[in-house]
Amino acid sequence: MAGNPSSPHEEGRRVRTMLEDARTRIARLLEVQGDDVIFTSGATEANALAILGYVRATRKRAGSDTPGRNNLHVLYLPSAHASIVENAKRLALEGVTVEPLPIKDSRVDVALLAEMIRPETVLVAMEAVCGETGVVWNTREVGEVLRKARTSDRPAIVLHVDASQAPLTEKITRDHFGAGTLVLDASKVSDVRSLGVLIAHRTIPLESLYGGGGQERGLRPGTENPEGAARFAAALESVVRSRAAFRKKSGKIRKLLAERILKDIPNVFVQEGKEQVPNILNVALVGRDTDYLVALLDEAGFAVSTKSACETDSEEGSRAVFVLTGDAERARATLRVSWGPGFSARAAARFVRALVRETAFIDKGSSE
Repeated sequence: MAGNPSSPHEEGRRVRTMLEDARTRIARLLEVQGDDVIFTSGATEANALAILGYVRATRKRAGSDTPGRNNLHVLYLPSAHASIVENAKRLALEGVTVEPLPIKDSRVDVALLAEMIRPETVLVAMEAVCGETGVVWNTREVGEVLRKARTSDRPAIVLHVDASQAPLTEKITRDHFGAGTLVLDASKVSDVRSLGVLIAHRTIPLESLYGGGGQERGLRPGTENPEGAARFAAALESVVRSRAAFRKKSGKIRKLLAERILKDIPNVFVQEGKEQVPNILNVALVGRDTDYLVALLDEAGFAVSTKSACETDSEEGSRAVFVLTGDAERARATLRVSWGPGFSARAAARFVRALVRETAFIDKGSSE
């Protein structure tokens, strides 16, 4: 039985050492202090702690006599993961003024963003990489706008970045994203589930989402997972070492997939941005039941999806694709293909053959 890292006995001290070693290793990779690393149950909780925890703490610190205390302003990326969008909406229910970030050509429109910033603006929340489309967002440009907007009579506007989808192909230091707070998820780089990290310096006020023990700076009560943290740290170190080779290999695979799909399947569109990670390909097979297509491809041995797993119950199609394209038909007919280091060009060729075959099967059924 594993010890509790909060316990004073020998087994507790052993796993505490394991936990703190993992914290240090992760901090080194992200070029932050070890104390900045807060372990959570995953990216969803980390995003909630960063968004709700920061705004609530800021409101409390401001005091009842401070002008604008009850009219704080938050901006969020409307195509982001549900744990960003839904927590922004929750703030709106608490009296915070919440607005979506302006988007133009798959980028945050930083010129318009500069005009939207108010004296009450305290937080901007967005992703580094869209998990559905693979679009790489211009977080550094957003961060620069926020820095320029800072004045002497108010605190800095915090840029919160969910970088869960970034480690396989992108640099993951906090400065690279221009972020104040940053989130990573172990499941995106390893077989570890229910574990993530929020990167936040102690100077950024945060309020815990619930009561309990004093773990993780008193911000995330509950027994930590030292073994999982150690595996998470090792996985991050591995992907950092292999990132350049994986990017090169994935770029060739994505090019192959896109060319074959556009050539062999009619009425299909590729959803992508000006900057794109090479290991995610999102296509719209307009007029087809892509949920059925996912099932057919699963039988053929390929695991793909139509949209974020956290929104599979939605009947509105892909929110991320609709924000990117403005096309409801494309948003309802998406297919998301992603892969990791073990995926080969040969496997990609087999996948394309299966996709062409199963799409033709659906098209034939529709025409009969």
